[in-house]
Amino acid sequence: MSLVDQLKDQMKVAMRAKDKVRLGTIRLALSAIKQVEVDTRETVNDEQAIAILTKMVKQRRDSIAQYEAANRPELAAAEAAEVEVIETFLPKPLTEDEVAAIIDATIAKVGAASMADMGKVMGALKSEVQGRADMGAIGALIRAKLK
Repeated sequence: MSLVDQLKDQMKVAMRAKDKVRLGTIRLALSAIKQVEVDTRETVNDEQAIAILTKMVKQRRDSIAQYEAANRPELAAAEAAEVEVIETFLPKPLTEDEVAAIIDATIAKVGAASMADMGKVMGALKSEVQGRADMGAIGALIRAKLK
């Protein structure tokens, strides 16, 4: 079952359970996916859907930080609830050891030796860790290993 189908099924479950937070968040996710489908005139596959959901989580985490800085805990809590719902549809996050092992294997596979090869490593890694690890943190780890 595709990720979009899972979202649609869970939307129905949330409707029946009258879970407004979950229902609203799933509707936002489906809306974002539909917007990409309309813009690109293509059906979104699971990898693209994961990228969309990951972007949504990142946006909400940024909002949480801003709300906390502005002393608005009720708005931060609402965003945190949305993050929890979205994360249920994302793949299980990788541990630091798993990320390090994947980076080492990819560097060896690509044959990267210097910072000039960082783009090759990032390109090879992206599809493997999309939605399962923070790409910014992965970039920092790759820079440290390619010095």
